[in-house]
Amino acid sequence: MAHLTNPGPFHPSIPRPLHNPASAPAPAAAQPQVHDHGAAPANHNHDHLTSTTQLRTATPGASQPLMKSPSATHALIRGDRTAGMLTMSDDHVMMNQILATHAPDGRDVDVRPLLYLVEDILNRATEHVDFIIKGTQAQIEMEEKAQQANYIAMLEALTFTIDRIACELSYKALRGSDPHATTTAIFSFLSSYAWDAKLVLSLSAFALNYGEFWLLAQIYSTNQLAKSMAILKQLPSLLEHTAPLKPRFNALNTLIRTMMDVTRCVVEFKDLPSMYISPDAPALASAMTLIPTAVYWTIRSMVACATQISSLTSMGHEYVLLVHLMYGVSATESWELSTLAHKLQNIHEHLRKQLNLCYQHIEEKKDVDTFHMLLKLFDPNVAHIDNMKHLKALIYAGDDKLPLLDGATRRKAGLEVLRRRNVLLLISSLEFSGDELAILDQIYSDTRMHEAGMQSHYEVVWIPVVERSGVPLSEETPTRFEALRSSMPWYSVEDPFLIEKPVMRFIKEVWHFRTKPILVVLDPRGKVLSQNAIHMMWIWGSAAFPFTSYEEEKLWSKETWQLNLLIDGIDPLILDWVHRCTIYSYVYACIHTYYMQLTRDFELNLDQIKDGKYIFLYGGDDMEWISKFVASARTVASAFGIPLEMVYVGKSNKREQVKKVAAIIKERKLSHCWEDPAMVWFFWTRLESMMFSKIQLGRADDLDPIVQGIKKLLSYGREGG
Repeated sequence: MAHLTNPGPFHPSIPRPLHNPASAPAPAAAQPQVHDHGAAPANHNHDHLTSTTQLRTATPGASQPLMKSPSATHALIRGDRTAGMLTMSDDHVMMNQILATHAPDGRDVDVRPLLYLVEDILNRATEHVDFIIKGTQAQIEMEEKAQQANYIAMLEALTFTIDRIACELSYKALRGSDPHATTTAIFSFLSSYAWDAKLVLSLSAFALNYGEFWLLAQIYSTNQLAKSMAILKQLPSLLEHTAPLKPRFNALNTLIRTMMDVTRCVVEFKDLPSMYISPDAPALASAMTLIPTAVYWTIRSMVACATQISSLTSMGHEYVLLVHLMYGVSATESWELSTLAHKLQNIHEHLRKQLNLCYQHIEEKKDVDTFHMLLKLFDPNVAHIDNMKHLKALIYAGDDKLPLLDGATRRKAGLEVLRRRNVLLLISSLEFSGDELAILDQIYSDTRMHEAGMQSHYEVVWIPVVERSGVPLSEETPTRFEALRSSMPWYSVEDPFLIEKPVMRFIKEVWHFRTKPILVVLDPRGKVLSQNAIHMMWIWGSAAFPFTSYEEEKLWSKETWQLNLLIDGIDPLILDWVHRCTIYSYVYACIHTYYMQLTRDFELNLDQIKDGKYIFLYGGDDMEWISKFVASARTVASAFGIPLEMVYVGKSNKREQVKKVAAIIKERKLSHCWEDPAMVWFFWTRLESMMFSKIQLGRADDLDPIVQGIKKLLSYGREGG
């Protein structure tokens, strides 16, 4: 419990000191209290503090000289430092004394707005020449909160406490008191507060004194009132001879910034959400054992800084000259400040490491909760009135953000444009091939053209999956994302990081995204109609809308193993050649076997050709084999008088080799071929999609002519037939 001592005759300039209980033995029953938020209220009443007004201006007492001599002051400071260093050697004893003073009464003080104010003061003071704040978010929040009635009431309630500590710092600094004793007295006075409140209230008191010092220093040359006050404090002569004191000012600034770093860190621990992290979490438990030590050394550092400032303001020009003559004085005192800064930096480094582990723990818990929320949200048995909850859960966007980019207008858009619409979520990595994108673009554009003047059946939204494994993204990632997005005519997310980790987990585990693009279909109420309709889009395009399994079954029921099934949407010219031409396909081990089989096939099927054409789809990447095949086929067709068309369809792989072969075929005019490699890719991808569709529907029966034909062609594509 803090008491005021009787320092003798009262002088308006000298605040009454707080009683220092450091020398008194700690109560036997006192136990260190590290976790104080749930502690039972202690009966601490500060009404016995009898000093109601503490003035800061100096009126010396009869027993005190107007100014100590420089040599006397130097001896005082050296003695203070020596005592301090000796005390610093026994952290364990000191911390037992500090823990014995800790008796929180359960009050909850919101210190963050106060901390914003203190940071603003100290930032401007420690960078008194170059520092200019341009309205950071924290400052804006602080200014807004300062206008709130409850915030003003909180400041009014704490003003006495802050001013009392400020007076104590000034008084003890002038007297050259033992820094540990001063620090312990402050802890006793703040015994009923939590650790974070002790720290912020003390830092507020220090900022009050330090800010006043630099405020006068900054404006005394332009403001007469400030000038008169500065003269009383002997600031002009001090500031005119600052060169010898520069190391000390630099050390002060470094220590003050470190004090703020530790304070911010302690406050962040207080603000950790208890619903996501418990006190027994290893990282938090480790930090909480260190926080009392961190608070102690931070307040101890404030005492050291206050002592340095007091020595400057009370000694004036003579002291500066002494320092100039005895340069070792300033260097030694700078060393003391640097030693404290180094100790605090080590403490801050450990606290920050534990805090980062806490944040990681919290993030993991939040991710799990979000994942379970997504599972419930997309439960097909739960009905919703629209799709907005689903879209907002998938694409995170703050209230002030437009998370989409309209590919048609290149303007940003909100999720509202998708309300109660059928939405196709195109999900892919940034390794989205140009072939896939080109074909999707063609299908999408054709659909929009046919729907001109009408509302489209659906909207497409590209959701990129960008892995965040802790490794910094390569410089190519933003460029690749922008290049892909700029080529898409549909909606896309504005920023790939709007897709959070639990959403990516949901996409992979529930919708089974691996590496290839998938197309998830949501109805106007957010219900998933298909976890992947990309194969339906490849086979039938928008004709497969609404992309349900039922619609897929209906479409297959209308299909037969005909040429238009293979070529539809790829090459209109071939469809013009023949209306419904039966397909025959073979792979041959050698030209002789092939020639005999080809001749027999022509003989068997002359009655089926009638006035149509006999069409060969052939592939491979062996130019010599292709030349012989084309020549032999034309020879046989000519011998039988059969109209023959041949189409080179390449292979399902070896893209560059196929591209070269197609160029040679075109140059030699051997047959019809697709100049656009995307069409070759699309041909084989449609075949794979047909096979996938049949398997997914449970219709991959080997007796099915379509399944037989697909398997043959796919085998040719792999083997080179």
